[in-house]
Amino acid sequence: MLSVLRNRTYRHLFIAQAIALIGTGLATVALGLLAYDIAGAQAGSVLGTALAIKMVAYVGIAPVVGALAGRIPRRALMVSADLIRAAVALTLPFVDQVWQVYVLIFALQAASAAFTPTFQAVIPDILPEERDYTQALSLSRLAYDLESLFSPALAAALLTFMSYNWLFLGTVGGFLASAVLVVSAVLPKPAPAPRRQGGAYTKATAGSRLFFTIPRLRSLLFLNLAVAAASAMVTVNTVVYVRNHLSRSTGDVALALGAYGAGSMAVALLLPRVLGRIADRAVMLRGALLLALVFAALGGITAAGGGGWRWPALLGAWAAFGAACSMVLTPTGRLIRRSAPPEERTSAFAAQFSLSHACWLLTYPLAGWLGAAAGLQAAVIALGSIAFAAAVLAVRLWPAGDGAEVPHVHTDLAPEHPHLAGAAEVSGGWCHTHQHVTDPVHPAQLVGAGRPPG
Repeated sequence: MLSVLRNRTYRHLFIAQAIALIGTGLATVALGLLAYDIAGAQAGSVLGTALAIKMVAYVGIAPVVGALAGRIPRRALMVSADLIRAAVALTLPFVDQVWQVYVLIFALQAASAAFTPTFQAVIPDILPEERDYTQALSLSRLAYDLESLFSPALAAALLTFMSYNWLFLGTVGGFLASAVLVVSAVLPKPAPAPRRQGGAYTKATAGSRLFFTIPRLRSLLFLNLAVAAASAMVTVNTVVYVRNHLSRSTGDVALALGAYGAGSMAVALLLPRVLGRIADRAVMLRGALLLALVFAALGGITAAGGGGWRWPALLGAWAAFGAACSMVLTPTGRLIRRSAPPEERTSAFAAQFSLSHACWLLTYPLAGWLGAAAGLQAAVIALGSIAFAAAVLAVRLWPAGDGAEVPHVHTDLAPEHPHLAGAAEVSGGWCHTHQHVTDPVHPAQLVGAGRPPG
């Protein structure tokens, strides 16, 4: 898997991503302590509102970035986002009002909503070979999981000899280092941006319309919802399960979250080989169905009145949640790359970023409010039902033949169109064979419309 790091441009961008993630993790710890200093016992409410603001920024800003794709150089956009994030992190230690925290969090997350989809859309251009791109997706998944484990431990170590305000400086350093690495990377020239008719709303929703047009992306909408249900259960209610339901120590909270990360990392390490033999559809849909099964097992653990088996069972459930989420999330970039032409990729990745976080905007408060008001079992039933329904809909919406090699003839593309590279000229058009896709270049009626000559 590490062989993909031999590519200098990708290596610089991957390191930039990893450093920025560590900086973000430090900021998360410091922000919790800052909220406690400002709001005291109401710190939880402040952090909950900040999380909601983060999701609103993600959902609202990412489509705007997609609409601007092609007008702003990608490197300039990513560097600007890093510099804005560094400036916001530098300001956070000096705030003393709750509203100031909210404003700065919105600015910080808006910049992240500009950086992340742009970064994701660049990688397929840097690594055009599917094998290399799959390895890059697995490395990215590992980076997120390692950050969730490493950043809290690093923050705890640093807090033994410095105040939490200094953690924000670590965040500033992470974003500045990320900006330097992005500047040092030579990015490939992007495909010309499409000329879209219509106003600002039409342009901002172009990527989202792809998700409602292409069958596999419609399925991905529900896969995102299934993952959001599981990750919300883990993120919001781990501390409740460990401290209240099982009466275990504070340190066991980190152990439970570590089990979730370990399950995710194990699958991310295995997937490059698996996806070489098994179709994305099979892997991702099985991951979604596994989420529903784990919710059923979690219901049994929650309903049990006692027994020492419940703690290892919870660790197993959390590891299974992590593994299933990774089965869905890791191949997602392959689907988007296969579904959107190069000039539409930034819009498509921005739409995925926005729509997936809209799912979390729904499931995070649901996990918290239901768990607090009606108990953990009610939260398990509600979120498990969402995950099961989403998985079933994903299976129904994703055509079984998707991804198969299909011969077809293009009759409406100009001979110089880049998609026709290597195609053979036949009567009335150009014929070639590749994986079954349904996208703007491949309307559904095109599939099977021709046979390769000879």
